[in-house]
Amino acid sequence: MRRPVEGEVHVHYGQIYVETDPDNFELGLSEAFAGQRAGLCGAATPGVLWLNTGLHTGDVGFTVEVHEQAPPLDPAWEDVVEVSFRPVSADSALVEWGGGASWQLGLEETHYRVRYCAKGMDRASDRDTRLDGEPPLDCYLLQFWPAPAEPDRVLKQTSQAAAYWHRYARELPPPPTPAERAEAERQARLAQETAERERLLAFERWQWGGQPPSQALRDVGGNVRGLLEFDPALVHAIDASGPATQRAVAVFAARRACEAAGLTALDWVAEALTALGEGRPLPPPFDDEARMWQRLASDPGVPDRTVGRAVPPERPPFRPPASAHDPIPQPQEAARAVVGPAAAVVEAAAADSAMWSGAFTIGRPDPSLRMSQPHMALPAVTGAAEPDPLRAALDAVSAAVHAYGENHPALLAEVWSVCEGRHG
Repeated sequence: MRRPVEGEVHVHYGQIYVETDPDNFELGLSEAFAGQRAGLCGAATPGVLWLNTGLHTGDVGFTVEVHEQAPPLDPAWEDVVEVSFRPVSADSALVEWGGGASWQLGLEETHYRVRYCAKGMDRASDRDTRLDGEPPLDCYLLQFWPAPAEPDRVLKQTSQAAAYWHRYARELPPPPTPAERAEAERQARLAQETAERERLLAFERWQWGGQPPSQALRDVGGNVRGLLEFDPALVHAIDASGPATQRAVAVFAARRACEAAGLTALDWVAEALTALGEGRPLPPPFDDEARMWQRLASDPGVPDRTVGRAVPPERPPFRPPASAHDPIPQPQEAARAVVGPAAAVVEAAAADSAMWSGAFTIGRPDPSLRMSQPHMALPAVTGAAEPDPLRAALDAVSAAVHAYGENHPALLAEVWSVCEGRHG
């Protein structure tokens, strides 16, 4: 026989537990005792024992013994129950309420018979709380030995406290069968997966301005995300306009960006815009990005123009759908494991506790910062030359927005006209 626990342990709400899966301990009182006749040691949930005590809060005498065979029953104990138990892992421990102190038990993954003995439960229940320095009120013995599984039993009942818990257990509905438990877990898993899909779809709709994107928009890449911040409806309109209109939008946006930056008077830029309009490949230096930027830096005819940063309009924050899985525990869950008068106290405290969530961003662009307008405009030309007309339109308009800077609403209005066939 070995004795991994001997002395005093702290209980709260008259509870202490044996856990063999510490990372997954979500046990309710009714789950622990469903289908049992004995109400002191709940073993209905695999891998967990729920142990009730007479004392509500304070230290109780507590001993745990592990035997090789059934030990004799000491008649000095006033209340005695037996249950069957099998650890679900090699990590077994006696654990205080709320994740307090714990003691390793060293149980093997095999079937055990468990005897839970109590003395002084009524005296402790009447006092409710034991303060430091006060004499002991109740004590307990928890014994384990290897044995085949069999029904729980009440071996001895003396106290009114034990009688209350036995009556509570016997009035509970029967526990779910393994098949019912598996089906319930499957349904819960499906519900969580469905809620997560709904949340992701809702977030996607929010990102895309309230409607789901087409597969073409999902696949297009480029600067589509940047343009979404300014006018998501325009992104969808460009997508729906067809290749011919998309190409027209791309050429239009490239020309408007260069006009705003004062670049159309430069021969090499004008030649590129003409090539775009005629559907030809871009001429040098636009066929090499490094040479393009070098030409921009070395040409004395490039105007020295700056533009403020384009600031997208404000948009409502994302709010997940009501059906989305919420990992934050609700107030009623905080009191689920507490019974009797204490439950109302815990539930009220949980209801008074405010739950806050926050989001942090790097802030909106500072419109007072000035950018080189020619440098903002040239990417509209290379973007408009993209082989995919949808990407060409989105990239060119996105670059043109930044070339227009604080005046970008005027550009977007003109692009809408091109999409709708109203621009000459």
